[in-house]
Amino acid sequence: MKKLSDIGLIGLAVMGENLVLNMESKGFQVAVYNRTTQKVDEFLAGRAKGKNITGAHTIEELIGSLERPRKIMIMVKAGKAVDEMIETLIPHLESGDIIIDGGNTHFPDTNRRTAYVESKGLLYIGTGVSGGEEGALLGPSIMPGGSKKAWPSVKPIFQSIAAKVDNGTPCCDWVGENGAGHFVKMVHNGIEYGDMQLITEAYQIMRDLLGMTADEMHLVFKEWNEGDLDSYLIEITRDILAYKDTDGKPLVDKILDTAGQKGTGKWTAVSALDLGIPLTLIGEAVFSRCLSAIKEERVKASKILKGPNAGFSGDKTKFLSDLKDAVYASKIVSYAQGYSLMKAAAEEYKWDLNYGGIALMWRGGCIIRSAFLSKIKEAFDNNKTIANLLLDPFFKDKVDKSQQGWRNVVAAAVLNGIPVPSISSALGYYDGYRCEKLPANLLQAQRDYFGAHTYERTDKPRGEFFHTNWTGRGGTTASSTYNV
Repeated sequence: MKKLSDIGLIGLAVMGENLVLNMESKGFQVAVYNRTTQKVDEFLAGRAKGKNITGAHTIEELIGSLERPRKIMIMVKAGKAVDEMIETLIPHLESGDIIIDGGNTHFPDTNRRTAYVESKGLLYIGTGVSGGEEGALLGPSIMPGGSKKAWPSVKPIFQSIAAKVDNGTPCCDWVGENGAGHFVKMVHNGIEYGDMQLITEAYQIMRDLLGMTADEMHLVFKEWNEGDLDSYLIEITRDILAYKDTDGKPLVDKILDTAGQKGTGKWTAVSALDLGIPLTLIGEAVFSRCLSAIKEERVKASKILKGPNAGFSGDKTKFLSDLKDAVYASKIVSYAQGYSLMKAAAEEYKWDLNYGGIALMWRGGCIIRSAFLSKIKEAFDNNKTIANLLLDPFFKDKVDKSQQGWRNVVAAAVLNGIPVPSISSALGYYDGYRCEKLPANLLQAQRDYFGAHTYERTDKPRGEFFHTNWTGRGGTTASSTYNV
C-alpha cells in the first residue's frame, strides 16, 4: 500500500516550492497541488524529480493522499485567495484536520479565520515564515499561531525545517492564539522596513555628503558587519555595493530610486496607531518608500526647490564612526518600538507572548537576523516585565555611548540637506521618551480651549478632569473624556 504523505502544500510559487524541498530534505513525505496543474507536473519533473514528493491534480486527490490528522499548508496570495481555498478545503476535511496559512496575511484575517475554521470542527494555524527564497529552502524563521491544539501535530515538521541556532535550537516555537503568529511576523517585517531605511540613509550620507564610491562604501559595510551591527541586512548591503554590472561599474548606481512595498510595513504602522504606540521610526520608513515612489514629481521639485549644497570638510574616519553609532542607536530604538507594539497587542488581544522566545526565533533564518537579537533575549530573561528595551542596562549603555555620534550625524545631515527621516525620528523618540515633562500640557489646554476636552492637573490626583471657560463665553459644559 502506498505510504500517505506527512503534509500537503498548495501553491508552488517560489516560497512554496522551496518549503516543500526543505520538508522533503528533513525526511518528510510531501504532497503538492497547484491551481495550474501544469506547475505540479513541471515541479515533479524538475526540482522535485527523484524526491519523496507526490503530486495531485485535484484537491480531492491531495487530501486523499495525506495521513490523519491531515495537515495542509496554503502558500497563496494573501486575502481573498486564502478565503476561497479554505472554503474549497472544508467540505473534504474531517474533525481535527489542520489548515495552515503560511503567507503574509494580515493578522485580523487570521483572527477571523481561526474562529471560522474551528467552528467547522477543524484546526487552523496562521504562521509567519521569514527568510525569503533561500530561507524557505535552507531554514526559515517560523512564527506559528492559531489553534493551539494543532501545534503538537505540526511542531515536528516546523521545527525540523526551521533555521537552527545555539547548538540546534530551532527558530520556531508557538507564538500564541488566533492571529498572534501573523502579528509577530508583521512586526518583524515592520522592523525590517526600519532596518533597511536606516541602512539606506547611511548609504546616502556616505554617497552624497562624504562623496564615497560604491567600493569605498562596500569596505565600510564589511567592517560594520564584523562588529555590533553584524546582521543579514548589513551583510547583503556589503555584497550589493561590491557587485558590478557587465560593464564593470557598480550595479547599484544603475537601479532606479523607487522602492516597492507589499503592505506589511503599512500594517505595522496602522496597528501602532490603533493601539496608541509611538512607532515613529517604522512609520517614517514606510513614508520614505511612498516618497521614493513619486519619482517624476521629485525630479521636477529638484529643479525648483532649493537647499544647502552638501559638503564635508571634517575628519571622515571620525564621522563614519559617528554614523555607525547613529545607525546602531536608531536600530535599538526600532526594536524597542516594535516590542512595545507587541506588548500592547498582547494586552489588547489577550495573547501570552514570549518576548525572549520571539527574539530567539528571529536570530536565524529571517531577514532581520543579527547578533543584536541575543541581547534582546537576555533583556527579557533578566526582566520579563521590562517596559521598554531602552531601560535594559545593556541597551541603555549602548545608547549612552552612541548618543554623541548619533546627534552629530543628525545635525550634519540637516545642515547639509540630506534626508534622514528614520535616524532623526529615532533620536526624537529617544529624547521624547527620556523627557520628564513634554509640552502636552499646552496641547491639552488648546484642546480644552476650542473643544472643552478637559485636562488633568499636576496638583490633583490622576483621573480627575477639569474644564476652564477660557473666553468667558463658553459656559461650564465639558466634552466627555476619552482617547481614541
